[in-house]
Amino acid sequence: MARTVWDSTLGKKTVMAVSGLIMLLYLVVHMIGNLKIFFGAGEFDHYAHWLRTVGEPFMHYEWTLWLVRIVLVAAVVAHAVSAYQLSRRDISARPSKYVHKRPRASYATRTMRWGGIILGLFIVWHILDLTTGTVHPGFRPGHPYQNVVDTFSTWYGNVIYIVAMLALGLHVRHGFWSAAQTLGAGSRTRDRALKTVANVLALLLTAGFIAVPVGVMTGVVS
Repeated sequence: MARTVWDSTLGKKTVMAVSGLIMLLYLVVHMIGNLKIFFGAGEFDHYAHWLRTVGEPFMHYEWTLWLVRIVLVAAVVAHAVSAYQLSRRDISARPSKYVHKRPRASYATRTMRWGGIILGLFIVWHILDLTTGTVHPGFRPGHPYQNVVDTFSTWYGNVIYIVAMLALGLHVRHGFWSAAQTLGAGSRTRDRALKTVANVLALLLTAGFIAVPVGVMTGVVS
């Protein structure tokens, strides 16, 4: 049954919608946590340490964090694979160009695929930069506040992050509404409300995440 559902277009769209909503929930929580940086190094570093001790003593040190990471990796992989396969299926279904041009879609719709690629590459860079420190000269384990300040004290760190967050905003704006339609939440009477929620979520997430590098650039966070 699972294979039959996965092989269907609706099944892939459902997987894409559910995995997207899981990632969206994480992004909201992650953004709120990031904003703690404006309360100082002590508050931010304490929050980063708390993430590793959630669930103790029932859960061992970092077990909850790793559980969250595993769920996120599964969601990212499921989202990316279903998106790719749906894209290939769409292309194979119409190998020749349309005689008449289709109505022009919104900017977010036309950039969903490129936005997904940008975000995928950003996730890899973000992990190597602020989690493992692989591409971060002077990375100090256990000092997340200083590591964040160091990253956003470089021009390339700001450019990479801000471009990725703008792509994220567009992705959320279109993706949330699409997920609602796939999961049957959309209707003629609710479409306007869903689009409003999508726009507000996209704006809040983009502004919330970009506030951190802007805070470092302006000296509010130092």
